[in-house]
Amino acid sequence: QVQLVESGGGLVQAGGSLRLSCVASGRTSADYAMGWYRQAPGKEREFVAAISRAGGSTYYADSVRGRFTISRDNAKNTVYLQMSILQPEDTAAYYCAADRNLLTVTRGPRGVASWGQGTQVTVSS
Repeated sequence: QVQLVESGGGLVQAGGSLRLSCVASGRTSADYAMGWYRQAPGKEREFVAAISRAGGSTYYADSVRGRFTISRDNAKNTVYLQMSILQPEDTAAYYCAADRNLLTVTRGPRGVASWGQGTQVTVSS
């Protein structure tokens, strides 16, 4: 399995932006579809965005489409989540996810092979 480490979380005011990064190690990240999930206190982990192995296809939850952009740099084994126009309801721990099957990444969190430890994003109003 691939090991994942997220970074880039923090505190931001509503309307602001953050960029999360996830570095993969242990396996070539190009072998994996990648994605981001988030989990707010007392809520289930929910899908945010996913990207195919080569980066040619991307998928988004309706709640973030048009505000968030997922991308990847396979030469750096890194996937990014650019978040803009952040709102208080975006406050959550954000988790990087990886699986060889893109469908699994988009329909998780059950069955996803690898997870990062999470990075906290807090949006103040």
